[in-house]
Amino acid sequence: MTGDYWNHNTHYHGVVLRNVPRGCGEALDVGCGDGLLVRRLASRAAHVTGLDRSAEMIAKATRLGDGIGNVDFVAAGLLEHDLPAGHYDFVCSVAAIHHMDFTKGMAAMRDAVRPGGSLVVIGLANNRGPRDWAFSALGVPAHRVHRLRNRRRAGEPGAPLADPAMTWGEVRDEALRLLPGAVFRRHLLWRYSVSWRKPR
Repeated sequence: MTGDYWNHNTHYHGVVLRNVPRGCGEALDVGCGDGLLVRRLASRAAHVTGLDRSAEMIAKATRLGDGIGNVDFVAAGLLEHDLPAGHYDFVCSVAAIHHMDFTKGMAAMRDAVRPGGSLVVIGLANNRGPRDWAFSALGVPAHRVHRLRNRRRAGEPGAPLADPAMTWGEVRDEALRLLPGAVFRRHLLWRYSVSWRKPR
């Protein structure tokens, strides 16, 4: 799969892009996969770094990003990579944080954001209890509609997959503990978003 495509993760790229601060200098995409979001961010930031622990994904992202002068890709896991503290105007991550320790990963991204900068995380979680299952059921017709609309563009980057360990409630509570003032939203296509602006 090359270029632009649609799936449950890319469906929420718009949530990420709407939170990029005006005049963004340095941006970071954690768990960038094949770099689709990095390429989309390139027109909104002076420089974008894509970080992924899969060397295969980074090689693919580098190939697809060839010719875009303000992007770089790094093959490293977030928790193993020494991110500069308070360096980035914008940090984002889509469907990656459940591949690592949630608390450590969220804290690492939080600490990399400069005062006044923003952090957006799109993730997955598990159902627990009838309310969770009922909300998830609402996603089935939404999925069918979006899948039909995007049938010619549907695709997957081939990134490694993992099941989320935390429930929606656990994610919300821990995210709000780590990021006071953050906004947690659960979305129809089995994803959540956490949006946060770091105090100056």
